[in-house]
Amino acid sequence: MPLHDSSNSVILRGSDGGKPVVLKMLKEEYPSPERTARFHREFELTRDLGLATAVQARALLTDRNRLVMVLEDFGGTSLDRLQIAGTLSMGEFLDLAVRLAGALADIHAKGVVHKDINPSNIVSNPDTGAVKLIDFGISSQLASENQSLRTPASLEGTLAYISPEQTGRMNRALDQRADLYSLGVSLYELLTGRLPFDDDDPLALVHAHIARQPAPASEVRDDVPEVVAAIIDRLLQKNAEDRYQTARGLQIDLQRCLAQHADGGPIRTFELGDHDASDRLQLSEKLYGREVEIQALVDAFERASDGNAELMMVAGRAGIGKSALVREVYKPLTQRRGYFVAGKFDQYQRNIPYASLIQCLRSLVMQLLTESESSLARWRELLADELRANARVVVDVIPELELIVGETLPVPRLDPTEAQNRYMLTMRRFIGVFGRADHPW
Repeated sequence: MPLHDSSNSVILRGSDGGKPVVLKMLKEEYPSPERTARFHREFELTRDLGLATAVQARALLTDRNRLVMVLEDFGGTSLDRLQIAGTLSMGEFLDLAVRLAGALADIHAKGVVHKDINPSNIVSNPDTGAVKLIDFGISSQLASENQSLRTPASLEGTLAYISPEQTGRMNRALDQRADLYSLGVSLYELLTGRLPFDDDDPLALVHAHIARQPAPASEVRDDVPEVVAAIIDRLLQKNAEDRYQTARGLQIDLQRCLAQHADGGPIRTFELGDHDASDRLQLSEKLYGREVEIQALVDAFERASDGNAELMMVAGRAGIGKSALVREVYKPLTQRRGYFVAGKFDQYQRNIPYASLIQCLRSLVMQLLTESESSLARWRELLADELRANARVVVDVIPELELIVGETLPVPRLDPTEAQNRYMLTMRRFIGVFGRADHPW
């Protein structure tokens, strides 16, 4: 019996020797080596967890070239399919929240960051009360990861539940506290019946995660105690340092709320995070003493966005934090729907003309390739109008561009001076496509 069908896999319910099992099968009959390796890794990680609060992996099989993961079936259903969001009583919600925090604390104790906590990856059996986390396909066992800036379409995770640092636009590393943000979004939805941010536009949704504050849960649902709303608000803080630092600390606060509710009285306000002590040294990634410089960069970016030409020079010794400073423009860049590209002047590539500039432009083209077909069609039209018969000049140094503009014709051979002039003029026209006054559209 089919349970779920995604772009990457199919989930089925079946039996193995008379015992019920859940089968997760890759959708492609001939998956790429990367997809196959990720599936193997997901199986091994799930199998090695060995937790009562995470689904158990039993075997990895092959069915006509397709990999099939055999998982336990404990009679559960994902929370999104149960359709309980907004219908739970306060006691039911707190009981479920305590179980979820405990499940997350268990996998964090194993050194795993789930990276995709959302109701579709939380399975509950209402009859037994068991709650388990599933789908460790993009999970990590690294203490922290540096995220690169990507377009929303290429981000890992579910966009509506993704943490600010997981977007790659916060200039912060990703660690276990990213799961706490995603859990906060899930709890907000389960309690109020709606997401904290529900923008249809992916980039607007990314900007909401990194810059906007949601309405408190107590304003959306009248019977939510202030302390419960404060717990969820703490989970949804933009900076990881301002959230709960551990799932266990969150669980203790939720248990305190549940105990007060079970006593029949009101849930009284108390100091949050009394037992929220991490056993790991987590240094703050906030930039201190650079407020003036950051504001100068942001102001220059805003002026450039309004049509002015701006050039900012950031000087300093190697390792002093120049790159970290420049990446502080990620937030306003997202709001303005801009692109961020970077190149490095490498001492070992001094013999390659314009190497760092080409690196920047290749990065830009790779970002374009992750956009929707309608957006690509618009860029294709603009590039064709500007480059015309000289498109091959750019394709020769940025081969990925041909995936956007299509096959290009060879250009006539010229003497060195004329060829250089043609190259410079064509590259200026190419760059000018992305500096139009009507972008973003």
